[in-house]
Amino acid sequence: MQLITCPWCGPREEVEFHYGGQAHLAYPDDPAALSDEEWAHFVFFRDNPKGPFAERWSHAAGCRRWFNAVRDTRSYEFLAVYPMGQSAPEVAS
Repeated sequence: MQLITCPWCGPREEVEFHYGGQAHLAYPDDPAALSDEEWAHFVFFRDNPKGPFAERWSHAAGCRRWFNAVRDTRSYEFLAVYPMGQSAPEVAS
């Protein structure tokens, strides 16, 4: 079982968390003005890098708070966790 460190609760088992997608994406200012193609691109197209990737996570079975994490997609290792609203920290890849 992998441990994920919640910024507020500390290390917990991964089953307590839910993945929330790519971090640091701005919601469109006027979603109603987007074409179907533009809206589909916003909803479904995400980066898929090999290496460090900023993601949103929820501690669903704990404090229920959202936070960001940088996870290495090659190894699944969590390299950093940080509260929402903060910039992603620099991590070695």
